[in-house]
Amino acid sequence: MGHDIPTFIGVDKKQVTEKIRKLRPEYMPMGTAGMADMGEMEMEIPENTVAMMTGWGPHGPIEMGGMFSVVKVREGIAADDYTDPGWYENPPGTQAWEWTGELPDTTKAKDAKTQITPKPMKHG
Repeated sequence: MGHDIPTFIGVDKKQVTEKIRKLRPEYMPMGTAGMADMGEMEMEIPENTVAMMTGWGPHGPIEMGGMFSVVKVREGIAADDYTDPGWYENPPGTQAWEWTGELPDTTKAKDAKTQITPKPMKHG
């Protein structure tokens, strides 16, 4: 997956895209806003391709269908009931939200000493 290489998230690739398109007109830059921006694209794909953009959920596009599955689990559904139960409704107060208030002061170390956690003690 290449997790140890830098990403292009947040990089403005407009100038380099113009240069590349002079050689490859079909070039499309990707990953500027992370791979989730792929879920909003509507491109034709070959018939024998597993869909990676599988639709929209309650929080936006569901993408990368080949990498994971969306499973809807509910209490009270019979083992042989395959009807769609709909999207899960989060109980009030249990869903994360964007904080728009004031940020607290940053906690800083009082000195530059490295704190080493002691080795666990053997018991018995």
